[in-house]
Amino acid sequence: MIESFLRCRGLYQDGRGTLNIKNLAAEKQMLKIGLPKGSLQESTFDLMRRAGFTVRAGSRSYFPSIDDDEIEAVMFRAQEMSRYVEDGVIDVALTGKDWIEENSSDVVEVAELVYSKQTMHPARWVLAVPEASQISSVQDLEGKLIATELVNFTRRYLDERGVTAKVEYSYGATEAKVGIVDAIVELTETGASLRSNRLRVVETLMHTTTRLIANKKSWQDSWKRTKIENLAMLLQGAIMAKAKVGLKMNVAGKNKEKLLAMLPALKTPTVSPLMEPDWFAVETVLDEITARKIIPELKRAGAQGIIEYPLNKVIP
Repeated sequence: MIESFLRCRGLYQDGRGTLNIKNLAAEKQMLKIGLPKGSLQESTFDLMRRAGFTVRAGSRSYFPSIDDDEIEAVMFRAQEMSRYVEDGVIDVALTGKDWIEENSSDVVEVAELVYSKQTMHPARWVLAVPEASQISSVQDLEGKLIATELVNFTRRYLDERGVTAKVEYSYGATEAKVGIVDAIVELTETGASLRSNRLRVVETLMHTTTRLIANKKSWQDSWKRTKIENLAMLLQGAIMAKAKVGLKMNVAGKNKEKLLAMLPALKTPTVSPLMEPDWFAVETVLDEITARKIIPELKRAGAQGIIEYPLNKVIP
């Protein structure tokens, strides 16, 4: 951990003293990536694994190891990540669209990656009030007090609608402050926490997803840009594969056309002749939820040796 800490700052401590490794780093290209620490950490590490990268971090480590000797990883809170990318502290990072907007960061948005801590769907920032509140629209917030972590964006949102209200920063447990403040702006994925706290959504201010962002100068570097684009492709492929499975089966020629008509596919199913005359192997990729419905129907249509298998990446 100490070695990683020193290396991140351009220093390496060995038995003979402190060695400056900045010149050594210049001999080898390195991409510095920021990974979110906190609520997105577990789902991000899982996404990286399915994209082909093994990332490991101790419970108190901010410098995880990654099995790519051209990538150096560091962990920051998602809330501050875009500022570090804009300033060139790191080349590329994963963070939410919400925090890019909150920080008004001037970065390159390389790819949208639709995943969050609980689901594979966008999260949203909502204006919420107690169920018994008389507030029914944004205009009703005139002169009111609002608590949120998304202070700058909320202020701009109100200004654009001609509403003057006091927006204060919430240091966590925002839902518990309802009753103390007039309204909150809070992030939600399923809405379950809001409902359990007897809160009512008045309006959605923003839908947000995770983005792969890059520093503008790093994006102009041809080696780094290729590395970033490759990473984006693999991450998007891992997300696309999350809800899909592969399906293999054998079918007699007399049943082939009927069976193929039943199969969805990214393009068209792959059909290969078997050694046994007039028999074919069929392979396709489809949504997992579709597979569970269609497998019994395929069996009845004459499919044999049906195999369903998971996918790590799907690259269209």
